[in-house]
Amino acid sequence: MRRVRHTSRLFALVVVVLVGTGACTFDPRSGGSGGGGAAPVGAAEQASGASGTSGPAQHGRPTTPSPVPKPSRKPTPKPTRAASTPSTGAPTAAGCPQGQHQRAVETYLARLGGFGAVTVDGRQSAADCAAIKKFQQRYGIRPVEGRAGPTTLDVAQRLATTYTSRCQAGAGTTFCVDLTRQTVWAMRGGKVVMAPTVTRTGMSGYRTPSGTYTVNFRNPKEWSDPYEVWLPYWQHFTEGMGFHETTTYLHDKSIGSHGCVNLLHADAVRMWELGKVGTRVVLIGRRPGT
Repeated sequence: MRRVRHTSRLFALVVVVLVGTGACTFDPRSGGSGGGGAAPVGAAEQASGASGTSGPAQHGRPTTPSPVPKPSRKPTPKPTRAASTPSTGAPTAAGCPQGQHQRAVETYLARLGGFGAVTVDGRQSAADCAAIKKFQQRYGIRPVEGRAGPTTLDVAQRLATTYTSRCQAGAGTTFCVDLTRQTVWAMRGGKVVMAPTVTRTGMSGYRTPSGTYTVNFRNPKEWSDPYEVWLPYWQHFTEGMGFHETTTYLHDKSIGSHGCVNLLHADAVRMWELGKVGTRVVLIGRRPGT
């Protein structure tokens, strides 16, 4: 009888242990999917962090305090008169941060004109800040903060080095695309009727070909069957490729297009007003990396 009771107690203990193990299930609140994810659109203009310095004192205090040195009787040297350049991303007296490409952006904006007075000296001023903000607003660069960052430099340089005379325009309206600089403009009768602006053409594997074509179909709101997305102000010119307003951040070059010529809203509307079936399309150069 004692042997039976001992066996029963042992069996009950095993049951308790098994039930306890089964109750230890994965808690979804602990988070098993991992962090990270894509960076926010427009992050290219954020401060690079290169202006900051790091050292042991920034990561924690030493466990053993260092002895406090006695003050010396020597007078503290006076600061020099040389003014230091504001650090990257730090607010200036102009009210907006100075980027690492200040002088270059000032140079290109002065060459382009139309954005206000800028002083090419590599230092941010209220006038420079206003001009850079106006430029960023015009070409959809985010954030609009007046900082001369890498995206602002890239766009300014591409526009300032676009030579409209390279496009073999006809007597009528011609849409011109510089695939190398990723810019687009319009000409009529040999004169520029829409100044160069930014575009984004086919990415690697979907290269937009150079050549001369003609707009043969237009639709103010075309639906793309293969990619299931609306193509506002659609103007087709060859093999399923055409001009249209982009539905993504234009300056995110990593995604590109599938051969189409992506445009900012204002530019897509302007080209729609200028174009028609039969409009000449000239594409020159080749997008880097395709």
